[in-house]
Amino acid sequence: MALYFYPPSVEELIAALTKLPGVGPKTAQRLAMHLLHAREEDAAGLAEAILQARERVRRCHICGNLTDEETCPVCQDEQRDTTTICVVEQPGDCIVVEKTGQYQGLYHVLHGALSPMEGIGPNDLNMASLMQRLQNGNVQEVIMATNTGVEGEATALYLARQIKPLNIKVSRLAYGVAVGGDLEYTDEATLGRALQGRLSI
Repeated sequence: MALYFYPPSVEELIAALTKLPGVGPKTAQRLAMHLLHAREEDAAGLAEAILQARERVRRCHICGNLTDEETCPVCQDEQRDTTTICVVEQPGDCIVVEKTGQYQGLYHVLHGALSPMEGIGPNDLNMASLMQRLQNGNVQEVIMATNTGVEGEATALYLARQIKPLNIKVSRLAYGVAVGGDLEYTDEATLGRALQGRLSI
């Protein structure tokens, strides 16, 4: 007796969904079944939203954050404190910091962290443009809000050494943020306290 498996097109959908971060085979199957049972216009809308995001979203030419325009809303906002730059690893980290309501400065997104084991060096990250931003003499403080794991710490220390000759204050989030934790999973209250109690590097 032959065993039954999903049709090839469903198997392909499940395989594609397992490529998403945090989605294992079981979750991928549930998502696939949901999409197959959803109204046709809902499934089509999801596919269209993905395609539009891929087509429209780009990196802000100043800070590297995600935007639909050449410059992101934060860099366009004339009310922001231009003397402070908060350096983060990923675009989502900016949102987490914003939710604290404790920070009114600018951001710089590295799009990763130093990881020699994975072959990720300074030239693979959005570091050169940060150093260019610091040349105008307006910035007085750079806050390192990289994650507290080994790679995040190494990235913060590397950048601190590069920035020190410019006589700009470099600070690190206070350790209200769990060691080894990612900003994405830190609650707003804890992150807000960490911002207020940031330490010089």
